[in-house]
Amino acid sequence: MLFRFVTFVLLISGILAGQTPLRNSGEPMRLPFTCTEEEVQSVGLVCTEEEPCSIYLELAGIAIAGRKVFVAGNLHSSSATIASILLASDDGGQTWKEPSPRVRGAALEAVEFYDLDHGWAAGEVQYPLPRDSFFLVSTDGGSSWRQKPVAEDGGPGSLQRFWFDSAQHGEVIVDAGKRNRSGRYLDYESETGGDSWMLRSTTGELPKLKHAPASMENPDFRLRAADNGKAWEVEKRENEKWVSVASFLIEVATCKIKAAEAKEPPPEPVMVKDADEDKDYVEELKLGDPKAKAKPATPKTPAKKPGAPLL
Repeated sequence: MLFRFVTFVLLISGILAGQTPLRNSGEPMRLPFTCTEEEVQSVGLVCTEEEPCSIYLELAGIAIAGRKVFVAGNLHSSSATIASILLASDDGGQTWKEPSPRVRGAALEAVEFYDLDHGWAAGEVQYPLPRDSFFLVSTDGGSSWRQKPVAEDGGPGSLQRFWFDSAQHGEVIVDAGKRNRSGRYLDYESETGGDSWMLRSTTGELPKLKHAPASMENPDFRLRAADNGKAWEVEKRENEKWVSVASFLIEVATCKIKAAEAKEPPPEPVMVKDADEDKDYVEELKLGDPKAKAKPATPKTPAKKPGAPLL
């Protein structure tokens, strides 16, 4: 059975690989987001002219691969997570693009690169409740990503932390919640670079990652909310100072969806009878088929014309 969270892998408005990148002019950049009724309603939002919905950006993780910078997070309203976000810059922060489609209703919690080629971004579906933890896996330096589940059949819980100590071996901890019978925290291990995962243990206490360093934070790059609270800053350490590499506006859109006009359902199609149907049946009778039964006559009635649409 295909894992459940695949049904949530749907594209929503955003910049993808090959499209025009965002250019850093020194001012906070605004991620594109198009407010459509389908997109906001898919995560339970009702955004109207009277009660609009503000859409915000949250950045949660950063990773470096040579000159490439990757940041991960999500778009959300005040009450629901809209979609995951993965941003990448190949030139130290001058231009940015989204190398992987947004995953509707999901958030990315962290991103890591082991070397210049192998990288992972991980999170879970958060709407309506945290569940179905997954990885975005790259083996070409972040140019392309493929989505892989932690558990094939999905399940409740949110990703707590992960770490890869080689291009193939990694470990992830998932919080399945207090009500999980086998234990709240699930410890998974991968020997396939994140393409597949095996459950190794469950425990009631948050375990440590066996091969992770004491601090998993990048010492030379960080994410920080600007002092005015309106932007996320991507910063690089230069000697004893932190210098801004790029910044992104926190509020990306305000959705105001007009009420859809009521539409009359389309008329029912007129069924056209296959002319060969009666011919085949008559041939069966001529051949003396013992299983053939008398076929009731079908009264012929004129087809009704579809009514004019209501104004």
